[in-house]
Amino acid sequence: MAESLREIIFDTETTGLSAKDGDRVIEIGAIELINRFPSGNTFHIFLNPEGKEVHPDALEVHGISNDFLKDKQTFAEALESFETFFSNGMLVAHNASFDMGFLNAELERLGKSPISNERVVDTLQIARRKFPGQRNSLDALCGRFGIDNSHREKHGALLDSELLAEVYIELLGGKQASLVLEHDLGKSETGTSQSNAASLADFQRPAPIDVALTPEEIENHREFVESLGDKAIWKKIGVY
Repeated sequence: MAESLREIIFDTETTGLSAKDGDRVIEIGAIELINRFPSGNTFHIFLNPEGKEVHPDALEVHGISNDFLKDKQTFAEALESFETFFSNGMLVAHNASFDMGFLNAELERLGKSPISNERVVDTLQIARRKFPGQRNSLDALCGRFGIDNSHREKHGALLDSELLAEVYIELLGGKQASLVLEHDLGKSETGTSQSNAASLADFQRPAPIDVALTPEEIENHREFVESLGDKAIWKKIGVY
């Protein structure tokens, strides 16, 4: 049996734009795909930047404040769980050089080896090859592929990872490339082979997947949503 393909679709939020100038990772979100299907396994943490202030321009993008982060774990404290989730498989990100620059800077601070570029897939580069001369931001690609991102009022690492997973599948040829299987129906009476593509309904789960987040992660997210005020999209859709 062929080995399963494991891919980690991930995103980061940071204090600013330059890892070289000391900006830090403050949020990591990731979802696991096995053979291009979401497995239900996710990774999501907020991180204390250890004294590095969130730049006002970055705050405008993601809404994660210094005050919200002050009691969160450091990257060093989260290292074991990060390495466990990110230790094997391909890593997929949009504008991956940005995210990888920050992650490798965090690893370097702890004396860890950087993640090899050979493990990294950049969906922005794929999109630029497929749609040269066009806008290829995550929002633009969601619009192009008909993916609903209306709930994305601000950037968020886990939400953006979920959207990117859908975009990634579309960039590789659409859902049919990964979701549609062929059933061999054997030989007909005339001796010719017959096959049909399975309906997507055949693969619907009989019940929703159990929440994969820990109580601590859920509480962290609830606190984050509260810090955004009454206009937070999670409140509008009744999550909190």
